[in-house]
Amino acid sequence: MMHAFQVTDHALPPGLCQVEPANPGPGEVAVRIAACGLNFADLLMAEGRYQEKPPLPFTLGMELAGTITALGAGVEGLTVGTRVAVFSGHGGLAQVGVFAAQRCVPLPDAMPFDHAAAFQVAYGTAHVALAHRARLQEGETLLVLGAAGGVGLAAVEIGKRMGARVIACARGASKLSVAQAAGADHLIDSDTDDLRGALKAMGGVDVVFDPVGGDLFRAALRACNPEARIVIVGFASGDVPQVPANHLLVKNITLMGYYWGGYMTFKPAVLTDSLKQLYAWYVAGQLHPHISHHLPLSRAAEGLDLLRGRASIGKVVITIA
Repeated sequence: MMHAFQVTDHALPPGLCQVEPANPGPGEVAVRIAACGLNFADLLMAEGRYQEKPPLPFTLGMELAGTITALGAGVEGLTVGTRVAVFSGHGGLAQVGVFAAQRCVPLPDAMPFDHAAAFQVAYGTAHVALAHRARLQEGETLLVLGAAGGVGLAAVEIGKRMGARVIACARGASKLSVAQAAGADHLIDSDTDDLRGALKAMGGVDVVFDPVGGDLFRAALRACNPEARIVIVGFASGDVPQVPANHLLVKNITLMGYYWGGYMTFKPAVLTDSLKQLYAWYVAGQLHPHISHHLPLSRAAEGLDLLRGRASIGKVVITIA
């Protein structure tokens, strides 16, 4: 038997359970999990409010890192003992997991497991949003909302790496200081009474990276320059804004829906190419995952509470004993 942090009922909090490990089937591998990164999507999935709804009961944890311990029939290109990161969708908060081999990415020798578990969703989401969807150009002004969260900090770092002028918006001096260390050129506290005015005073924005929604989205929309692009990453505020289409028309603004995980099913090469670039930047010392909390599996519920209460900066990583 092994420990796994499972959802047994969407109306109840997830908890630590004892379950029997599965054996890998055709095209699958078994992974001894060393670390699992938490994401806001885990909160939604636990409550049955995420776009993907695994059948109950299921183990939470959509990104993980560990070592392959067994191969199913037909698996090629991977071997027992290979260190991998896995975008699993779920199943990462356990001692052992079985996953499709095609979801496993061999890790660079220089990348420790905690960084690997904090890397794929945050950096992958930010990079595909900025490079593939928004087509961010050198010299443009990028506004990152929720800039102290996992994907927000990654967007700050990648936007700066791509040559943009980066405005980071987050709540409080401590979170803004981390965004500044990640490369932000300008800082705005999200509690400001006049976000639109502050952005207009800085010359407006060309690209908006928005995992927050709500009032911050509405202010950012009104501060957009002509031909700006807004990438909708999520609604961490809980407020899904309604968009006045006439504002988009008058300024020729493009509003883009975006779900990183969706590319796995209809255009996986986008993710593969992106991760190849991101790992190269990491090995070159150009990306630096920020992990504010390392917690053991027994405290996974506490990790989710940190996300729920906006008390983390960057990523929360659960280490698996």
